[in-house]
Amino acid sequence: MKTLKLTFLLCFVSALSFANVSNKEKNALIAICNATNGDNWTVTWDLTSPINTWHGVVVKDNKVIALDLSFNNLKGTLPSQLGDLEHLQKLNLFRNEISGVIPESIGNLKQLKSLNIAFNALEGRLPNVIGDLTSLESLELFMNKLEGSIPRTIGALSQLEKIEIFSNNLSGNIPNEIGNLTNLKELSLSSNNLTGGIPKTVKNLVNLEKLSLFDNSLFGPIPSSLGNLSNLEEIMLSDNLLYGMVPTSLASLDNLKILMINNNDLKGDFASLGEMLPDGIHFEFANIGERKNSALAGTD
Repeated sequence: MKTLKLTFLLCFVSALSFANVSNKEKNALIAICNATNGDNWTVTWDLTSPINTWHGVVVKDNKVIALDLSFNNLKGTLPSQLGDLEHLQKLNLFRNEISGVIPESIGNLKQLKSLNIAFNALEGRLPNVIGDLTSLESLELFMNKLEGSIPRTIGALSQLEKIEIFSNNLSGNIPNEIGNLTNLKELSLSSNNLTGGIPKTVKNLVNLEKLSLFDNSLFGPIPSSLGNLSNLEEIMLSDNLLYGMVPTSLASLDNLKILMINNNDLKGDFASLGEMLPDGIHFEFANIGERKNSALAGTD
């Protein structure tokens, strides 16, 4: 009799775990599974089991708050039902084979703090609704096939600390609204087709530690205001069309470890600048058509 009661209790708890997640969220997860060839995932889901036992799904207070299916052989597209996971705080689909576009419904994920769909095969534009994700702290979409311009709505993401959208096919200017992101620590947009100048509004990014814009078609001068961003550790601007004098204000960046400005059309006394830079910094400074030079400042 005790065994029967225990068995009943376990079944009841299991059924409760399954039932407490809303049908809307359950159906959204199933839609993601079906749209990305779930039967052939590296770790598959048993759809008859409680949702909180499904690989990569985190449930708290009967709500799906995290989905981590990185390195799991997802192949296919992201369904519009993704936007029904409205309590999601973390979405990690890194290193799969997801193609197609980012669905507009992603704008429904108002509580999302971390979005990582990097190293996939996403196409199309970064949707304007990305600006609706006002809780977002980390945006990682690198190594995809995204195209078009960076939406100005990105300036509404005041909590952002990291933007990594390098190695895509983005074009157009870096929007001035990027300067609204005063909590930003990393801005990595290298290896795209970006044009225009480095926005003057970068002067507002007082917490910035890494600025990576190399391998684009950016032109114009390097803003001297970069020298006021005292937290900068890495500045990588090589392989662009930048011109003008290299601002000596960069020498005042005591935390700087990497300065790469080679393969541009810049002018200045690079040797003297190298001597002014902090000791031990990796400094690459050759212009287009010149022999690539690199130096370790402060060493013989």
